[in-house]
Amino acid sequence: MACNYYIKKQYKSGMVPVFVRIRSRVLNVDVKLSTNLEVDAFKWNSANSSPKAFANFRKSAAGVELFAKLDRIEQLLEEQLKAKVALTSDQAREIINSVTYAEAIEAKKRAAEEKARKEAESKKITLNKYIKTYIDQVSSGARQTEQGRNYAYSTVKAIKQAMKQFELFQQETGRTYDFKDIDMNFYYDFTAYLKNKNYAINSVGKCIKELKAILYAAEIEGYHSNSIWKDKKFKGTRVEIDSIYLTREDLDKIMAADLSKYGIGHEQARDIFMVGVWTAQRVSDYNNIKKEDFDTLTKNVMREEDDPEHPGKKKAWIEQQEITYLNIRQQKTGAKVAIPCNAALKAILEKYDYQLPHLEDQVINRYIKEVAQTAGLTELVEIETTKGGTPKKEKIEKYKLIHTHTARRTGATLMYLAGVDLYDIMKVTGHTSPAMLKKYIKADQLDVVQKLTDKYDYFK
Repeated sequence: MACNYYIKKQYKSGMVPVFVRIRSRVLNVDVKLSTNLEVDAFKWNSANSSPKAFANFRKSAAGVELFAKLDRIEQLLEEQLKAKVALTSDQAREIINSVTYAEAIEAKKRAAEEKARKEAESKKITLNKYIKTYIDQVSSGARQTEQGRNYAYSTVKAIKQAMKQFELFQQETGRTYDFKDIDMNFYYDFTAYLKNKNYAINSVGKCIKELKAILYAAEIEGYHSNSIWKDKKFKGTRVEIDSIYLTREDLDKIMAADLSKYGIGHEQARDIFMVGVWTAQRVSDYNNIKKEDFDTLTKNVMREEDDPEHPGKKKAWIEQQEITYLNIRQQKTGAKVAIPCNAALKAILEKYDYQLPHLEDQVINRYIKEVAQTAGLTELVEIETTKGGTPKKEKIEKYKLIHTHTARRTGATLMYLAGVDLYDIMKVTGHTSPAMLKKYIKADQLDVVQKLTDKYDYFK
C-alpha cells in the first residue's frame, strides 16, 4: 500500500489526530500529513493488535464513519499515484481536505447556490415588481403612449386605482400572483372578489382592462410568455350605463343660482364646469385651459338689406366677423381639436380675461353638486346600475349624479339636439368614431321627439 494511517506513539487514550503517510519509491514521494480526522487512541491501538480486532473496529459505529473517509482518501491518493502523479504535500492536502471536509464543502456550495438563487430572485422581474415600475414610469413620463405623449393624469389615476385592487386582492387571498399565475381561475377569482365589494360591472371591467394593458407591455418587453390573458373570455366587460346630462333649463338654473352663502370656490367650480359644457371636453382638458389656448380668426360675411333709395332692391356689403376659438391638444388621446366659442362660453372667459382658475377635480365634483342643489336640481332620476353582478334600479336626486364628466356628456348631447351633425360633433369632442360618440349622447325619448319634430315636416 502506498498509504498508511497511524497515530503518534505517545498517545494512549483520548481523541487524537489520524495521520497518513504517502510513499512511492518510483515517483520519489514520501509525504506525511494529518487527515484532520480524530480517533479514540485506546480503540485504535487495540484494533491494531490483530487483524481480527482491526476488522471488528472497522465494523463498529465509530469505525464505519471513520474508515468511510479514510478509505475514500486512500482511493483518491492511490489513483493519483497510479496515474504517475508525483504528489506534493499541497496536492495531497487538497485531496484529503476534499474528503475530510466534504460535508462542509457541500454545505458551503449549497449556501453559495442559495445565495445566488436569492440574488437572481431579487433581480427577477415579477408581475408585482413590473406593475410598480410601470406605474412609476407612466407617472413620471418615462413611459409614454404610442403617440409619444405623457399619460393623462386621469389615465394614471385609473391605472393606480385598478392595480390597488389587484394588490388588495392578493392580500386578502394570501397569495402573490406572478405572470405565470394569471389564468382563467385567477380571472374568475379576481372578478368575483371585485363584485363582492359591490363594484359596478364597468369598474370591474376597468380593473381587468388595465391589468391586460400591463400584461401586454410586459410580454412585448420579454418578461413573460403567458398568453392566457388574451383569451376572449378574459375580458374587461363594459356595459352602457344610465348617465345624466343637463338640459338648457338646468344650465340656466345653475348660472342663476344664488351662491352668496358659499366662498369664491363654488362660483369658480360652476364656471369651470360650464366651460366643460360649452367645449364638450374632458375635465383634464377644460380644467387646464390657459390664455394661450385661444385664437381668433377673421371671416368676411356678406350682408344685405332693403335699399330705401331704390325700392324693391337690396344693398349689400362685406362685414368682417371675428371668431374666437379654443385650440388644444387633448391630454388623453393627443387629438388636436378646435372649438368655436359661443356667446355663453365667451361671457365666462371674458370674466376671467381668458385665464381660467384651476381647481382640483375632486373639489369641482363636490362644489358642483352643492351648486346644483342650490339651483334646485333635486328632482328624482331613475337610474339603472349593475353592482356586484346584479342589475339595480334606484331613484336619486339629480344633483347627486352630477360630476365633472357630466359637462362633456351634456355638451355633446346639446349639440346633437341642436341638429349638429355627428361628424362635426366628433371634430369638437375628439371622438374617433360615431359609435364612441353615441355613448356620450344621453338624450331621452322626449328630447328626441322634439328634435325630430323641429327638424322634419314629416312629423308636423
